[in-house]
Amino acid sequence: MRKIAIVQSNYIPWKGYFDLIARVDEFVLYDDMQYTRRDWRNRNQIKTPQGLHWLTVPVIAKGKYTQKIKDTEVDGTAWAELHWKAFEQNYKRAACFNEVADWLAPYYFSSDVPTHLSVLNRRLIEAVCGYLKIETKISSSSDYALSEGKTERLADICVQAGASEYFSGPSARDYVDESIFAQRGIGLHWFDYSGYGEYPQLWGEFTHEVTILDLLFNCGREAPGFMRYIDK
Repeated sequence: MRKIAIVQSNYIPWKGYFDLIARVDEFVLYDDMQYTRRDWRNRNQIKTPQGLHWLTVPVIAKGKYTQKIKDTEVDGTAWAELHWKAFEQNYKRAACFNEVADWLAPYYFSSDVPTHLSVLNRRLIEAVCGYLKIETKISSSSDYALSEGKTERLADICVQAGASEYFSGPSARDYVDESIFAQRGIGLHWFDYSGYGEYPQLWGEFTHEVTILDLLFNCGREAPGFMRYIDK
């Protein structure tokens, strides 16, 4: 059975996002969707001594309801150095900061930092997958012929990809028509993000809802031990 997930790209997502990638055979970045402001597309959280802090990639917003994620441009490059300084200031005491920083820093100081948000997100997602040894195929929704209808489009991508099992985050229950998957003979599974254990984490009360870099800086190569679907 070939398993697939179709999810919008996020900026350095939390660990659950990568567990979903590891759970399937193909992970489709759904970047033909409308870009949404003040969302996970271009920002994420880190822990600091003062509490949770947002790191946001500035983007050029061209249309409130018509701009697709794949067409969203990053506004300049100054943000990259600011984000890296935030990592250094808040994680330099973490046990594995130096080891992770060695491979991560070039993505922030490269001369060809992506000009589009989708490319930036994908590049960082693939870098983390490489570090965690996640071998799932990553593709984009633009690789497929897209039909009309929210659920129909998802189900048709599954058919084109030769997938018989579709894994979705639980928040999609509000709009997914399960019968459309059933009509196409595709099993629909709701991914469960509960049950994560705590890991050694800096700065006060433990929280799961932060970028996966928090886990990597603190645990390095031991990070899969605090996840659910990555080979330990």
